Amino acid sequence: MRRFWKWMLYDVMGWTKEVTETHPDKYIICLAPHTSNWDFIMAMLYRWAEGFRTCFLMKKEWFFWPLGSIFRYLGGIPVYRSKTTRMSQQLAEEAKNTPGFALTITPEGTRSLTDTWKRGFYFIAFEAGIPILLYALDYNKKLIYCTCTFIPTGNVEADMAEIKQYYKDFKGKHPEKFAI
Repeated sequence: MRRFWKWMLYDVMGWTKEVTETHPDKYIICLAPHTSNWDFIMAMLYRWAEGFRTCFLMKKEWFFWPLGSIFRYLGGIPVYRSKTTRMSQQLAEEAKNTPGFALTITPEGTRSLTDTWKRGFYFIAFEAGIPILLYALDYNKKLIYCTCTFIPTGNVEADMAEIKQYYKDFKGKHPEKFAI
């Protein structure tokens, strides 16, 4: 099946990749810009084409029958935004205690325009002592890009500014919905 997904993504759809970073046993993928539902489809196609598996966070409203079962099978973890939970802390503990841990998060937390990024991915990585792979989907160039493995230092403001800066030149499906 992997050959089929590679053919679909790279040959039929015309995407390319510039990925220099390897995936360690434990990591978080920070994926941006996130401006369209197509981002999910592109990420899944890339994941299948390259033969790796990650879990992903998605608002709980998408987990209705029959989609809920499908999303869970694909690695989806529902996020209950209306409840006060300790999800970042729970995921950090899971990352520490699991031999292999891979999680993809879109830090904008929405497909709408926002200049405030969620920091859960950062806190999970920092608490668990795992790296963050900075992945971008550039729809202008049809490019999947990852040339940086980021290690959180604990200086949240400086680190988030550096992470955001990495994404400054990438264009989402709807560029007007992406702000640093």
